[in-house]
Amino acid sequence: MVSKVLRKLSKPVRRAIFLIYDIMAILFSMYMAIITRFEFNFHNVEEGIKWAIHEYSWINLITTLVLFVLFKLYSSLWQYASVQELISVVLACGLSTLLQIAGLTMLQLNVPRSFHVLYFFYLTMLIALSRFSYRGLRVIRNNFQGDFNKASIPTMVIGGGDSANYLIKDIKASRLIKNRVKCVIDADPRKIGNSILGVPIVGNDTKIPWAVEKYKIQEIFIAIPNLPPSRRKAILDICKNTGCKLRILPSMAQIINERVKVSALRDVEIVDLLGRDQVRVDIDEVAGYIQDRVVMVTGGGGSIGSELCRQIAAHNPKKLIIFDIYENTTYNLQLELKKDYPNLDFETLIGSVRNTNRVNSIFLQYKPEIVFHAAAHKHVPLMEDSPNEAIKNNVFGTYNVAKAAAMYGAKKMVLISTDKAVNPTNIMGASKRICEMVIQAMEREYPDTSFVAVRFGNVLGSNGSVIPLFKKQIAEGGPVTVTDKNIIRYFMTIPEAVSLVLQAGAFAKGGEIFVLDMGEPVRIDDLARNLIKLSGYEPDVDIQIVYTGLRPGEKLYEECLKAEEGLEKTKNNLIFIGKPLDFDEKKFFKALHELHDAAAEETTDMRQLVKTIVPSYTIKENAELAE
Repeated sequence: MVSKVLRKLSKPVRRAIFLIYDIMAILFSMYMAIITRFEFNFHNVEEGIKWAIHEYSWINLITTLVLFVLFKLYSSLWQYASVQELISVVLACGLSTLLQIAGLTMLQLNVPRSFHVLYFFYLTMLIALSRFSYRGLRVIRNNFQGDFNKASIPTMVIGGGDSANYLIKDIKASRLIKNRVKCVIDADPRKIGNSILGVPIVGNDTKIPWAVEKYKIQEIFIAIPNLPPSRRKAILDICKNTGCKLRILPSMAQIINERVKVSALRDVEIVDLLGRDQVRVDIDEVAGYIQDRVVMVTGGGGSIGSELCRQIAAHNPKKLIIFDIYENTTYNLQLELKKDYPNLDFETLIGSVRNTNRVNSIFLQYKPEIVFHAAAHKHVPLMEDSPNEAIKNNVFGTYNVAKAAAMYGAKKMVLISTDKAVNPTNIMGASKRICEMVIQAMEREYPDTSFVAVRFGNVLGSNGSVIPLFKKQIAEGGPVTVTDKNIIRYFMTIPEAVSLVLQAGAFAKGGEIFVLDMGEPVRIDDLARNLIKLSGYEPDVDIQIVYTGLRPGEKLYEECLKAEEGLEKTKNNLIFIGKPLDFDEKKFFKALHELHDAAAEETTDMRQLVKTIVPSYTIKENAELAE
């Protein structure tokens, strides 16, 4: 009730109340100190001492109030008072005591020495009481309301360090947060049995299911910043079967200056369950060939292209050229780079890689030294319906950019490829395999430019990836659609994919196809079920899973590298090089010319033509997939 009344008062009124209280506290502390010294009998106090205290009281009052202002005892938000504010109170009261000793001595006003100790004790106690009672009342009220409010959410915190302390403090201090922390889990046996701000630390990770049942936990907060991926996966594997909603603290940066708040927590993502370390790249190597170079990114507004632009911008290029046909995402990237890298010299250009004149004019004007080619049609089912467009954009877009890179003196060109190019069963994958062949043929035709390709699997969070679709379906209450119960894919994050691309550029000698060891493949059905569980629901109970059948051109298993390509290690133990395949360049370029004409004429036999170039391409008819 008191804290509620104080909240409604204006700031000047609250400060005035504190000022009046402090005046009374200072005077009370002086007289109470001398009475205590004389065993609480004011008549025993000598007249000289009474006169000395009376004469000095107004001086002490002024100096002490000035000290309180200097120590910001009237401007702090006392509802969030912490150790720092307590230190300010103690220092202000201590300095007041020291100045009082000096003043009484200078004025030759004699008082007992114990008076000063008692004065400091009373003053500190009264001032701290006034400041911290506000917060205390709020905490008591919040806890009282939380214990008896049916809407409160029983919550578990995993991690018993500083982050957990700040997080629990934020929860206890806020009347708007409905979470009530009932228990803490920590792996350190020395902490088990202790408590954090009154919340018991009940055990290690193995106790999570038991604690969830005992305390009827509904939400779990993971408050261990920079948690190693393997440990995070182990914790989440336990938590995902509890039926609780999970949230996680993203990084160590959150605990700087006690900034850990409930608002800093993010929902647990499926990437947290991958359980492997992020791809590490040699930053010096990357910076060595990016810094002070003119760098061009085609498809720069896409999910991979935009991340490429961000990481390239961080390595101080001489100039960055962003080229994309889709203006909306490209414009958003332009605004982001202007804000985050105000000193970056970059151009944002709109156009299509299919337009030879447009591509050549850009290379002629800007003379890019490093080219990352990310522009492509990548949606498998859509390309099955429009195979000619896949060839026009992917194959001949790549050819246009590669030819311009060679003709205008680029040092390196890096093609973004895909694991779907390996033994392709769809036109998109087959088109990317031809793109890889274009790169290898260009390397032999134009040795002054290093042409390489980077091949990786599905990218989490990219445009058109399965994760955003699953999240949308879960938010709508289901059903979640999975094509086949046994379908398996390799996954990596966008930053990982881009790190690999940049590292490939550093490793590139010419003609290589770089491949990432992406760890264990992920079953899409498991991925969907885990994402449902991480959202606090039970698969097939709260959210239904529906199997729709393989889509046109889709296969159950993606392969990372053709067997005949072999593998060669690099300095990065997660990056390998596929040896270039032998093929007749003259026949290839002749077939490419025929393919170009056929696509321009909107042939109905595009798949058969592609198969003559890519013999490993398996054509699957829609009727066959529907069975």
